[in-house]
Amino acid sequence: MCGIVGYVGAQQALEVVVDGLRRLEYRGYDSAGIAVVSEGTLHTRKKAGKLANLEGLLGTDPMPESTTGIGHTRWATHGAPNDVNAHPHVSTDSRVAIIHNGIIENFAELRAELGAAGVPLSSETDSEVVAHLLSSALPEYDGSLPDAMRAVCRRLEGAFTLVAIDADNPDLLVGARRNSPLVVGRGEGENFLASDVAAFIAHTRFAVELGQDQVVVLTPDAVVVTDFDGAPAEVTEFEVTWDASAAEKGGYDLFMLKEIAEQPRAVADTLRGRINRSGQLQLDDMRLSDADLRDIDKVIIIACGTAYHAGMVAKYAIEHWTRIPCEVELASEFRYRDPIVDRQTLAIAISQSGETMDTLMALRYAKRQGARVLSICNTQGATIPRESDAVLYTYAGPEIAVASTKAFLTQIVATYLVALYLAQVRGHKFGDEIRAIVDELADMPNHVDLVLDTTEGVRELARQFASATSVLFIGRHVGFPVALEGALKLKELAYMHAEGFAAGELKHGPIALIEEGVPVVVVVPSPRGRSVLHEKIVSNIQEVRARGAVTIVIAEEGDEIVTPYADHLIRVPATPTLMQPLVSVVPLQVFACEMATVKGHDVDQPRNLAKSVTVE
Repeated sequence: MCGIVGYVGAQQALEVVVDGLRRLEYRGYDSAGIAVVSEGTLHTRKKAGKLANLEGLLGTDPMPESTTGIGHTRWATHGAPNDVNAHPHVSTDSRVAIIHNGIIENFAELRAELGAAGVPLSSETDSEVVAHLLSSALPEYDGSLPDAMRAVCRRLEGAFTLVAIDADNPDLLVGARRNSPLVVGRGEGENFLASDVAAFIAHTRFAVELGQDQVVVLTPDAVVVTDFDGAPAEVTEFEVTWDASAAEKGGYDLFMLKEIAEQPRAVADTLRGRINRSGQLQLDDMRLSDADLRDIDKVIIIACGTAYHAGMVAKYAIEHWTRIPCEVELASEFRYRDPIVDRQTLAIAISQSGETMDTLMALRYAKRQGARVLSICNTQGATIPRESDAVLYTYAGPEIAVASTKAFLTQIVATYLVALYLAQVRGHKFGDEIRAIVDELADMPNHVDLVLDTTEGVRELARQFASATSVLFIGRHVGFPVALEGALKLKELAYMHAEGFAAGELKHGPIALIEEGVPVVVVVPSPRGRSVLHEKIVSNIQEVRARGAVTIVIAEEGDEIVTPYADHLIRVPATPTLMQPLVSVVPLQVFACEMATVKGHDVDQPRNLAKSVTVE
């Protein structure tokens, strides 16, 4: 969702904020804006479209020097993506400027109240009301912006991160959060606010987590956190383990290409240090006892998008290694179907950002029903891991491209570690068995590297099929979620019809989509695994070829049975059955990236999308 940056200190705020917005533009690029305080006056610039448009405006209409400022990059919800609806929003008396991420659910009531009081509203947004409410509250609280913010927040419903500046208090920055991310960057003689640490990582690695329903007050030398009633609040400080270069392209043309190339390292880092000195598997932040985990009789995985597909892969491993029934749920649907959840349920929430609103709300619902909750997350200090009973972090580093790649691989690895941990605690596997599987996982970075070395043929295929209007993906067993993920990547990036199916379902309707020349990508299971599945997918390939499909077959090295039936053959290294998704998905990522590039689309910032969607 929207990107937020705030700065107070000794540097030129404009430079710091714009640099932070560049690092956060993946969160939304419908518009961008900035506000600074200079000599007791608010100055704002905002422009529809990508950040480059704002930078162009700043070149022709520069802002005055200032050491306090806020900036915003928008993913539109309420109101079209235009100049007027862009943030920051300023009160009618030009005293207060605000930026907002989330949705204020009672905005209509508040707009009506302001309208009745004669306050003119210039935008269509839900956000603008906050600027006017703050301005009207200031006299009641003797001009104290923190007190006014606390009072206004008590009136708001929904999800919001708010950051405000006051023309009468030039060295003050006030933020607030409910159900939406906000983190403090603590510097020397300067402090930062942002929706993601990437915004300030070039200046400081020291950060402060903000909890639910908290207000933070920043000056150059102090950080004060309270709840919405003004009571002091406890905070957690942490150090970011990656540096600014991790959020740069590093010589690649696209963030997505860089992140695809980083997958071997990301997998290796997620696996590092998981076996302790006694030979036992260990997780990051396990606040569930062995007794708690032995009491579990059902696992429910809740996630969205790519993380949901990772959860579908995980189901196979969890049930295979632990013999515990496992369900995989779309987070957006989970709490609306009256699911059966109790104290014996382990809910696993998967989210790259740790802020995905549907997943967060599903997690909270599961906790209210008594479930234990374990989260898998890539972002330290995020809301989902903070509200979980246990956490396993994926150490993938920042993922800037909107279409997720390295998060998918590391989420699969993380869920496998959770499955093995459950098997260890519950006595379903001996220590040497677990170590053997972890060793197999440890080989996967090398296998992914081998795939990355052979992707030029995949790129050529993408160029060859760039004029296709539809691409279908089929798979079996763990290849089925991979097929879904391959289709999702094409939809996200190439804006074309793409569908993934369980190969056995072709005859139940999807085969009607096959016509002459339609490309069908087939994820072939290993003939060394459940051999009957290999035989069946060969039959599935024959079915679609008989109806005119062009087959693009992904098969492991040494599988010659499929060769006669593949119009195009993509080889991946031979791996254990459950680990094949880690290599078979990589060509599909490359295929989608190249297809979008050939079509002239913006790969890193695809239309209508943004990363870390913090609205349900």
